Amino acid sequence: MGLAVQDPTTSFTEFCVIALLCGLGGGNFASSMANISFFYPKSQQGTALGLNAGLGNLGVSVMQFAVPVVITVGAFAAVVGAPQRLPEGTELWLQNAGFIWLPFIAVFTVLAWFLMNDLASARASLATQAAIFRRKHQWIMSYLYTATFGSFIGYSAGFPLLIKTQFPEIDPLQFAFLGPMVGALIRPVGGWLSDRLGGARVTFWNFIVMIAAVFGVVGFLPNQTSSGEFWGFFTMFMLLFITTGIGNGSTFRMIPIIFRTQHERWSADQPEEAKATALHAATTESAATLGFSSAVAAYGAFFIPKAYGTSISATGGPVAALYTFVAFYATCLFVTWWFYSRKNAAIPC
Repeated sequence: MGLAVQDPTTSFTEFCVIALLCGLGGGNFASSMANISFFYPKSQQGTALGLNAGLGNLGVSVMQFAVPVVITVGAFAAVVGAPQRLPEGTELWLQNAGFIWLPFIAVFTVLAWFLMNDLASARASLATQAAIFRRKHQWIMSYLYTATFGSFIGYSAGFPLLIKTQFPEIDPLQFAFLGPMVGALIRPVGGWLSDRLGGARVTFWNFIVMIAAVFGVVGFLPNQTSSGEFWGFFTMFMLLFITTGIGNGSTFRMIPIIFRTQHERWSADQPEEAKATALHAATTESAATLGFSSAVAAYGAFFIPKAYGTSISATGGPVAALYTFVAFYATCLFVTWWFYSRKNAAIPC
């Protein structure tokens, strides 16, 4: 990436290939979420998954804070190359946005090689993992996780755009990193709360607050009768980021419980050996679902900014997109209540 941005002849196709390769990092994150579930007992998985994902998601905030700074620094020009000159004469070292991560990648590659542990019991064939595509609750939880993690990554990408278009007097770079930081840091709290109160209960109430926060954002946007109130808008968006983080933790806490409960029911009348096999299958399928759902939810980084752009083009503002998000969260609220939270739910968790 660092080399590509220095060459004006780099094609769009080449940038797409680079983006696909960057997606391997996202796959690595999904894999880590799947594998970590094997290391902790059921009672601690919410906290463990929340910590792992929260620290991982913090990278979004670090990126949004660091990149605008490092691309203005030419101290390493002898190593990374000459700057790019903008029409008004400003010099930027765009390649720094890629090269700045090389030392960290090198260090963590060494740490991973020498210190990470492989579990033979965590290995599963593709066919074994593909069993999740026949499980109804895999698709339900992917839907719910899209509302939480998809919102987190989508709002992280779209927050600066929304500030720029709705409050042009505000520099979005001063605030863009705060939302992802808050959402990432609060995610372990969502897992911890779910370990104690139940993932479905936390998820259910979290969706209610998400809906209220979106209405709050709409209320502080500029409209025909008001120029808007930035600090009210900012506060509501911070609340929205908090809810995405808590929901990230609570939904991931639900997944292992759901699959374990389901397989325990299926093997209730079976001999002990069959029960042990069922328990291992539950662990494998929940791990695969953790990985698959996080990959699906990552599309939020595309859909939410796209929804903003479409809404602004069609109506002159982002309100239509925000109301669409409210409708989506309302369906998630109902799904959570119906399948997991209400009395006599299919799988209380």
